[in-house]
Amino acid sequence: MLNNFKRFEETIFYKNHSELEDRIKYLKKLLIKYPGNEKIKSTLKFCEIGLQGEKEIRYELKNCNIGMYVLHDINLEFENSKSQIDYIIITAGYIYFVECKNLIGNITVDENGQFIREYTYDDKFIRESIYSPLAQAQKHIDLFKKIWKNKHNKLRYNILNIDFDKIYKPLVVMTYPKNILNLKYAPSDIKKYVVRSDELVNYIKKDISNYNKDELFTQKMMCKNAYNLMAYYNRNIIINYEELFNYLINDNNREEIKKNLLYFREKKHLERNIPSEYIFDDVELNLILVKMPKSYEELEKENILKPIKLKLHGREIIDIINSSRE
Repeated sequence: MLNNFKRFEETIFYKNHSELEDRIKYLKKLLIKYPGNEKIKSTLKFCEIGLQGEKEIRYELKNCNIGMYVLHDINLEFENSKSQIDYIIITAGYIYFVECKNLIGNITVDENGQFIREYTYDDKFIRESIYSPLAQAQKHIDLFKKIWKNKHNKLRYNILNIDFDKIYKPLVVMTYPKNILNLKYAPSDIKKYVVRSDELVNYIKKDISNYNKDELFTQKMMCKNAYNLMAYYNRNIIINYEELFNYLINDNNREEIKKNLLYFREKKHLERNIPSEYIFDDVELNLILVKMPKSYEELEKENILKPIKLKLHGREIIDIINSSRE
């Protein structure tokens, strides 16, 4: 088994397309039609920065000579939960669920595990806490584990008999080249899962070198895992970009409503100590801004929010929209 692993040193990209590429194409076409629209320009720039970060990881992995399969932009869906995973890296030892972050500014993780970003914008110094990307990566694994363990899923009986929690690992990769990543006071259970993109290859090599050599996957096993993830788990998501980015060209008080909704989300996040996306995620926010529902019943009919989110926060969201219109 170990000899097989040594002979296999390629990086095989089993899936390499990024949904961000489609967004960028659409936004560029939209900018031709509305050349002076600053909202389109800033949204396009944000998407391009994100794509550059993903490409940075791809470059590092392509030239690492470790032997791995890489899946990019994988979508999981189970019951009422969804996850979009930036990268899944399948090595001879571990399978990493990677959250890619290309954030401008310096990132510090404090002793409480809080991620804090500091940067300057329009000559103003900004210091803000951000939702933990490590928690996001772990959420992806937790959802995958639910699918994997689902007794109705026939694939469960075809997968190698492995220790799930040992094999699958979350990993946060910071890709912005000018970032200063400060993990000095970070808890050890966070510090060991956060790296810069230029440290990624050495991180994986060290992980594999410490792995039990008798338990390493062969290339055939890695290929099977990659195939199973693609064939049985990945969901094709069709996105209506015209609808998604409609708010960029149709204002109608949307900026004020967006600001108030984001304030509401952050307030709930802090009060209840729950992830922001449990209130509504960015895709759901954009859809709310596109549809602009006037009543709870209309919000429910549009099917933007999951039932539990609608029940807990729907009426407050409608109140914010309507009060912002006045």
